[in-house]
Amino acid sequence: MGTVTIGVSIAVPEPHGSELQQLRAGFGDAAAHGIPTHVTLLPPTEIDEASLPAVEAHLAEVAAAGRAFPMRLSGTGTFRPLSPVVFVQVAAGAEACTLLQQQVRDPAGPVNRELQFPYHPHVTVAHGIDDAAMDRAFEELAGYEAEWPCTGFALYEQGADGVWRKLREFPFGGSVVPPQAGRVERGSVPIR
Repeated sequence: MGTVTIGVSIAVPEPHGSELQQLRAGFGDAAAHGIPTHVTLLPPTEIDEASLPAVEAHLAEVAAAGRAFPMRLSGTGTFRPLSPVVFVQVAAGAEACTLLQQQVRDPAGPVNRELQFPYHPHVTVAHGIDDAAMDRAFEELAGYEAEWPCTGFALYEQGADGVWRKLREFPFGGSVVPPQAGRVERGSVPIR
């Protein structure tokens, strides 16, 4: 066994997820189709593949203690000039996301890690593209609005091709999915 790169996130549901992914691609972000639209709880993290079961057990515990909460996206923001990112803002649900990401990265858990930047829940719509396209993304999505009830989160793995694929969903409130249920085998069709 080797290492794998994982991430934990809240998926932006349909039709919003596909809409934002298509817009991201339209702004010229080549990574758009390899990254399901999401709010990050654990950024890309390299772990030993053998520790995946412990990570899944930890995430199941976090989810079991969680409760659904309202998520609302509204308007845009940017991390420029510090980081070349334009995002849609999390207007409701930010506190719950912040608490969840702390629980996911619990120092006593299997994915304890420091963040490069302070946590700020958001949905990336442009990353690492030219400034004019970043400006266009910021302006065109300034009035963007979407809302839904957040009922859980998911574990993803980044393939050798750079595409992120869902390994397992973790619904809130004790509805624990058996460890192998919902798992996507490596090499399967990516989530688009």
